[in-house]
Amino acid sequence: MATIFSHSLLGFTLAKLAPRRLHSKKFTTLMTLLPIVPDLDYAGFVFGIKYNSFWGHRGFSHSLVFALIVAAIAAATFRALNLKNKILTGVFLFFSLTSHGLLDALTNGGLGVAFYSPFTTLRYFFPFTPIQVSPMGFSFFSQRGLAVMVSEFFWIISPCLMALAILSIISHRNKYDGSI
Repeated sequence: MATIFSHSLLGFTLAKLAPRRLHSKKFTTLMTLLPIVPDLDYAGFVFGIKYNSFWGHRGFSHSLVFALIVAAIAAATFRALNLKNKILTGVFLFFSLTSHGLLDALTNGGLGVAFYSPFTTLRYFFPFTPIQVSPMGFSFFSQRGLAVMVSEFFWIISPCLMALAILSIISHRNKYDGSI
């Protein structure tokens, strides 16, 4: 799995790529935190849930159906908060959640991602898996954890920071020339 830091950074970056009319602290917070939610399935190990089971790590909570359900609930929360553009908000929240499984499918370890659960238990990796899989628990603070962070810096963090820098430059330029 990719680390929660990278999952969150990608969600934050997606929030900043969203149309300006969606930008708010609540939207950015949801977009940043939702990509972490699928990894709550990690708690299943404590309760004896097997890795390869429906509720196991990278199972249903990493699926497109789960992302759709959670995004719909979160968008409904936006409705309760009286925010506009609920459908577009829901679409971006869905992409934020889906980004979790996509990053995990780019890692080089584990059993793959159950994108199509509950319809099938098959798990998938992409053909190209450049991201080092993160060790779980406190073993993250090890030599292997450092290798993971270097890998994520190259494949996730740097591209996100470049996208954010470009957005900042465009926003700054638009502020001064009057365009949007």
